[in-house]
Amino acid sequence: MKTFGGERPAVSDVSLAVRRQGFLALLGPSGCGKTTLLRMIAGFEQPTGGSIDFGGRRLSDAARSLPPERRNMAMVFQSYALWPHMTVAENVGYPLKVRGVSGEAYRRRVVEALALVKLEDFAERRPAALSGGQRQRVALARCLVTEPDVVLLDEPLANLDQHLRKAMEETFRALHERSGATMIYVTHDQAEAMALATDVAVMSEGRLLQVAPPAEIYARPEGRVVGGLIGRGNILRLSLPEGAGRQIDWPRLRLALGPGDSGSGDSGRRPVADVLIRPEHVHRGTDGIPMRVVSCVFEGERFALDLALSGGQRLKAYSSVAIDGGALVPFVIGHGWRL
Repeated sequence: MKTFGGERPAVSDVSLAVRRQGFLALLGPSGCGKTTLLRMIAGFEQPTGGSIDFGGRRLSDAARSLPPERRNMAMVFQSYALWPHMTVAENVGYPLKVRGVSGEAYRRRVVEALALVKLEDFAERRPAALSGGQRQRVALARCLVTEPDVVLLDEPLANLDQHLRKAMEETFRALHERSGATMIYVTHDQAEAMALATDVAVMSEGRLLQVAPPAEIYARPEGRVVGGLIGRGNILRLSLPEGAGRQIDWPRLRLALGPGDSGSGDSGRRPVADVLIRPEHVHRGTDGIPMRVVSCVFEGERFALDLALSGGQRLKAYSSVAIDGGALVPFVIGHGWRL
């Protein structure tokens, strides 16, 4: 737990085990506590309650905290924090100088770190002569040169344009495989988290809501907040028929989406629940129920549909062809997931 004097803790009731050599993404909206949690792991903040352990060693608790330089962790910030008067090689080697490494050992480790991020030919350049993506790779090399046990990344792609972000995602994935380091990555971008991480931890208002591999957290989110944050899902409020489990098939969804699809009518006799429906599970079908096409927007490889159900609730769906707005079209839902 971490409080800063306010009524609500910045981080509360977070219990998290990170897999060795895993890539954990801390995902959540701004202000949810993910950066505070990362700073506590790094040693820049001390927990108000609870403890942080690594490999059987107590790093910090409310009574004491091991300094950041004694944790063998490295942190990459979104601002890069490079020294402008130093060359790329000097920036990368700076942590080694602080630790007293010199001579051949110094040169070898700088070369190896630059090779990891494919910047060997840029060793003598200054940061001002590099692109944003190259500066981020220098910051990564400087982080890896000390061969840390854990690499902490605080929204490192936030300052890059979309093209560079995609290129750097590839760099991060390759770097994780080659370095063997455990990585903890803070982001508010769920697409980034899903593309990079071996595990995703979703946070909201200082609390940990769910930790799972990306595929599992996408298919089986726990609760409305996680379901709404991951993917472009639709969350409907439905009166479910008897026998409906967590994954709800089309026959049961069809019953729930009958007249008054907002949980009205016989809601006193059937349980009302939030049901997540992914756009890719909604498709046209003769045995579907009529839905009105509110809008149809071309996204390049497909059309994005906004559909209105009879009771007023809305669904997103995809189509390979354009559909006129206002048309009443039968759609089938492959399955839904009760939150």
